[in-house]
Amino acid sequence: MTTQRREFGLVHTQKSSDLAAGIDGRLLRPGEGGFAEATLIWNGMIKKTPALVVQARSVKDVVKTVEFARDNDLELSIKGGGHNIAGLALSDGGVTLEFSLMRTVDVNVPAGTVTVQPGCTLGDVDRATQEYGLATTLGFVSETGVAGLTLGGGFGYLTRQFGWTVDDLVEVELVTAAGDIVRASRTENEDLFWALRGGGGNFGVATEFVFKTHEIGPEVTAGLIAWSAREAEKVTAMFRRVTGSAPREMTVAMLMRNAPPAPWLVEEHHGKPMIGLVVCHTGSPEDAERDLAEIRGLGEPWADLIQVKEYAAQQSMLDATQPKGMHYYWKSEFVSDVSGELLADYRAQLEGLEAPANQIVLFHIGGALAEFAEDDGAVGNRDAAFACVIQAMWPEGGPEEANKEWVRSVWQTLKKYSTGGNYINFQTADETDDRTSESYRGNLARLAEVKARYDPENIFRVNRNISPA
Repeated sequence: MTTQRREFGLVHTQKSSDLAAGIDGRLLRPGEGGFAEATLIWNGMIKKTPALVVQARSVKDVVKTVEFARDNDLELSIKGGGHNIAGLALSDGGVTLEFSLMRTVDVNVPAGTVTVQPGCTLGDVDRATQEYGLATTLGFVSETGVAGLTLGGGFGYLTRQFGWTVDDLVEVELVTAAGDIVRASRTENEDLFWALRGGGGNFGVATEFVFKTHEIGPEVTAGLIAWSAREAEKVTAMFRRVTGSAPREMTVAMLMRNAPPAPWLVEEHHGKPMIGLVVCHTGSPEDAERDLAEIRGLGEPWADLIQVKEYAAQQSMLDATQPKGMHYYWKSEFVSDVSGELLADYRAQLEGLEAPANQIVLFHIGGALAEFAEDDGAVGNRDAAFACVIQAMWPEGGPEEANKEWVRSVWQTLKKYSTGGNYINFQTADETDDRTSESYRGNLARLAEVKARYDPENIFRVNRNISPA
């Protein structure tokens, strides 16, 4: 039991009752109905129990919760989708502000924008925008929360066309540590807007996001194609060629792992080393057929699931590969090129791997993001062309230390190819402050200045914290 939890005594209990009476939403304590569901997060490896959960229904609830946590010196965390790998959605023994009751999406077709509340998942937004053949740049697992994805920068299938998620961000409504409700954009509170575009939850509670939309879908050419790992040298060489000349409408991610027991694979291939490509082409079917010809013409795939399909279906295709409650441990680096040396080291990491679900992904993101200045938003990393993500997954009671050590070993092998940056949203709970500094690189000092201005007491510290204190 933490010191904070012991300190949550009779005085705080009485004050929390006053808080419950003054909000539109719900206040939940451990053991009460709805508490377990409200504190369920994606990474089952994280074990935290808040003393209180406030399920906000309005911005007023957010203000009151921030004031309550601040005035009573309680740790405060923010839970949107609960998908952060480090478990930053929960405060152990403190207060968790939970947003499942604030999930409205408002598409403004004439303005070309979509307004999103902080409890929304990517799937909520995709379903709403796709009704009009529109999309904004989001991630690639539909159960991810929009708020956390965005505040950390965000990337997905549309990044090559439009940049980081925060490059589509137009405006944010925020509750500050002082309890003020402010708007931030390129023309209002510009320094705060700059920091929110990648700086995480360091500056307040985001209660509304406004994004630009683009004409995408509703149908795209997309899916997965997979081969035996015996074809890995040919596939990686082809991946290098294809990504070197691909139009921005086409995104390709390469992964190596042991084949899952999936229905689209014949049983004899289950558990065998596999290499696959996940592709998404948002151009015309004719353009997609031409641009994907080399991929689909290589060897004899174990499976070819590439087809014309709904964009929203592609956005949720990988959901089943990352089920809620499993244990996850990742490392990431951005790289500027997939050299022959990198690809040789990449292939070698699968040799002898017995873990059934561990994988290494190279996600092509180069394109539009490089057309913005390095300091256009705290996210930075404009020299990134690929995201290299080393992922381990195992069930409760599984070989935790062996999986973590595999991730760290692969990471040490591949880190020499890094730009020096990594993705803040993929940092695990045991990452050091140095890793956070590497994420922001030249933008870190300015971030600390904005933090000192908007949250000098570091009220918002359950995050990849950039407070100089």
